[in-house]
Amino acid sequence: MRRLLSIENLTLISIFLGVFAGLYLPEGMLKLKLLGDIFLALLKMIIVPLVFTSVFIAMLGLGDVAKFRDMGLKTIAYYFTTTALAVLVGLILVVLIQPGKGNEIVHQATEAVKVKELTFEDVIWNIIPTNPVQSFAEGKVLQIIFFAVLFGLATLAIPKEKMKHVFNLFDGLNDGLINLTKWIVKLTPVGVFALVGFLVADMGIEVFFSLWKYALTVILGLLIHAFVTLPLLAFLLGRYNPYRYFLQVREAPLLAFSTASSAATLPVSMQVAEEKGKVRKETAGFVLPLGATINMDGTALYESVAAVFIANVYGVELSISQLFIIFTTATLASIGAAAIPGAGLVMLTLVLSSVGIPLEGIGLIIAVDRFLDMLRTATNVWGDLNGAKIIDRFVR
Repeated sequence: MRRLLSIENLTLISIFLGVFAGLYLPEGMLKLKLLGDIFLALLKMIIVPLVFTSVFIAMLGLGDVAKFRDMGLKTIAYYFTTTALAVLVGLILVVLIQPGKGNEIVHQATEAVKVKELTFEDVIWNIIPTNPVQSFAEGKVLQIIFFAVLFGLATLAIPKEKMKHVFNLFDGLNDGLINLTKWIVKLTPVGVFALVGFLVADMGIEVFFSLWKYALTVILGLLIHAFVTLPLLAFLLGRYNPYRYFLQVREAPLLAFSTASSAATLPVSMQVAEEKGKVRKETAGFVLPLGATINMDGTALYESVAAVFIANVYGVELSISQLFIIFTTATLASIGAAAIPGAGLVMLTLVLSSVGIPLEGIGLIIAVDRFLDMLRTATNVWGDLNGAKIIDRFVR
């Protein structure tokens, strides 16, 4: 019975109820938009502290600056590269396929959203904070991540005894914030019902007809990244056969697909990487937990596609500079994504906010989000396993 009443099943029921209520009780659903707004506000509330503690704990998990220079720098460089490549694949596909374009009903029913132009100087100052407290207050995630990385490196340089106390404090905070995120995710059925009902009442049922094109774009992007981009890096850098390696460690990606949680899959990932993938224990013990925290290739790809799709549906024309901001924000925001089901939706609010795309558009993609979440988590874990195998070749 508990499995039947899971968040995923309740969310699916809420989608159908929202569509029905939007069609037959439009006035009531327009008023219930407040519930959807509260749900979105709670998602935004958790972003800043969760991003900071996740990144900071990942940096302290390196242990010391020397380890950061050897294994840490190589691991982070690899993860940043694969995440950036994933986002690039997603943006190329979404620009070529243009999901959400041509829905004239939505364009007529929605006022044009003004998106600010950003110069190169704006991009730089969006990353480097002049006042970290102000960055936290204004929710500037790129500045928060930049500060967390520098602060983490500085903390690694203090005496071990003091660093342990700092680690315990922020590790506890991070665990508490992940619990809070899980509580907010449990409200998803209520938020989905209100958001979907409002969208149908405001724009009509036609708004969901272009959803198949969006899902196809995300799936195609994930498949290209998982079976073309990552294997190419494996051949060139790791000098091993990635497809044979996939068969050896397939347990972990399959478990990730079924649970939609990198964290839940981590023990299995470490076991199969060491025993079947022949990755050294010290490498797997460092690279895989760090990857479960900061390496979210599939999530970053999905966020970039979702942002452009929602912009298309709302009739927002994105310039090259705005696409670059989406690229940067999706790449860096994925670092702060918690390794739990549904965390991608939390981070998506950041990507949308970075260029002024309406957050209400999240209601459009929730209908297929659970299935896509399973696929992108499997991609995340497959990327972690490749990272462990490649880094194992290069560390001393």
